[in-house]
Amino acid sequence: MAKNPVHEAELTDSIEAVVIPHGYRTTLPAGTRLRVLQTLGDSATVTADFGGMFRVDPEFFPALGLEPPARPEGAGETSRPLEERVWELLRTCYDPEIPVNIVELGLIYDCRVEPGEAGGRPDVHVKMTLTAPGCGMGDVLAADITKKIELLPEEPRAHIEVVFDPPWNQEMMSEAARLQLGFY
Repeated sequence: MAKNPVHEAELTDSIEAVVIPHGYRTTLPAGTRLRVLQTLGDSATVTADFGGMFRVDPEFFPALGLEPPARPEGAGETSRPLEERVWELLRTCYDPEIPVNIVELGLIYDCRVEPGEAGGRPDVHVKMTLTAPGCGMGDVLAADITKKIELLPEEPRAHIEVVFDPPWNQEMMSEAARLQLGFY
């Protein structure tokens, strides 16, 4: 899917969306004109004709005239270590306001896999932060990460912790992210 499609749509049906940056759910009514700003990972960021920015989940992509995203490559395979595949999945999660994945943004502070008790489901622990402590998207991003991790073949339990120490700053971004965003 294109990173920054030039696409406008008029909703024929109401859809659910998340208000950016507050993180609460709302309903966008039928007839609303939307402009798709980006489709990255498995969500779209749109603006409405009446103002506001919203994150739209893939089940509502058809109402935007978009194809639902494909499952990430390698999501169903088990030949590589689980931690490696979790990091790959984390790279498919995006801050809805910034066209860079959360790993390259430096929002992931730690990711570790612990074996399950008596050979049971493994536990995946992710420690992450947000670009700003007041950002309401933390729960939305944590839910995305949880859903993706728990869909892996091993059915791991995801434990996502949002922390603010140390506070995030632009120096935590990868060099590629800084270049992409023009921070040089």
